[in-house]
Amino acid sequence: MFARPLIDAIEFAGNGREIRGEIPIKELSRLGDMLLDSAGTLVYVVQGLRINDRDVLDVSLNGVVHLRCQRCLADLEFPVEVSSRLKLASAEELDAVDDEDEDEYIEASSQLDVIGLVEDELLLSLPFAPRHPDGACSPVSEGLKQSANPFAVLAGLKK
Repeated sequence: MFARPLIDAIEFAGNGREIRGEIPIKELSRLGDMLLDSAGTLVYVVQGLRINDRDVLDVSLNGVVHLRCQRCLADLEFPVEVSSRLKLASAEELDAVDDEDEDEYIEASSQLDVIGLVEDELLLSLPFAPRHPDGACSPVSEGLKQSANPFAVLAGLKK
């Protein structure tokens, strides 16, 4: 089992701390349905900052995940290069945040799960329907055995 680091988000950001590491993709359980396989690792860096009297977390992710192409159903290596700035806010402040606001907010928790945060950012960065670039897919029908036309079989029964 992988150890899940917890941080006090306000203290972490206020003191300008940083945590970095690698996590095996197989440890990110919420990704299971989206991935073709769970091979590889993801490198993450979470850095706390104080900008304009606001505590923020900068989250960076790098790695490669294997998705299933929705056109040809083959392996699609998807490079992950995520960089997010998340403003820390209390639960009351989060309720007051306007949906039109371009800034991203998360609740300032005294027990913030870093791996959960990394997994959230990764989930948000993945495409809804991953596909190879146009022309890069091999047709799904390749390799399938061609069967007789069912209407030709019916015509044979008619004789």
